[in-house]
Amino acid sequence: QVQLVESGGGLVQAGGSLRLSCAASGTAYIFATVGWYRQTPGKQRELVVVSSSGTANDAEFAKDRFTISRDNAKNTVYLQMSSLKPEDTAVYYCYAKRWPLEYWGQGTQVTVSS
Repeated sequence: QVQLVESGGGLVQAGGSLRLSCAASGTAYIFATVGWYRQTPGKQRELVVVSSSGTANDAEFAKDRFTISRDNAKNTVYLQMSSLKPEDTAVYYCYAKRWPLEYWGQGTQVTVSS
């Protein structure tokens, strides 16, 4: 059974950085499509960045601040976040797709204090 497990969330001051990790287990398959989404209470889950076959598509708020990368040997995807703002506070979810199946992690809380 495929599982995505996120880690690396926490509390950080505005202007700081965090790196989130997402490790895939239960499969040796390297997903062509991986990404990160986020959600705050009362709002829909929104795209942060998705990478498909090496091409990244990121939200406007993520440009120049957030970077997705991966280590295929570890089957792990990362989200490097810098210049964090209080409005980046959310639960961040890892996402992977192997058509037609989609997988989600359990989420990791990121809180940015002002």
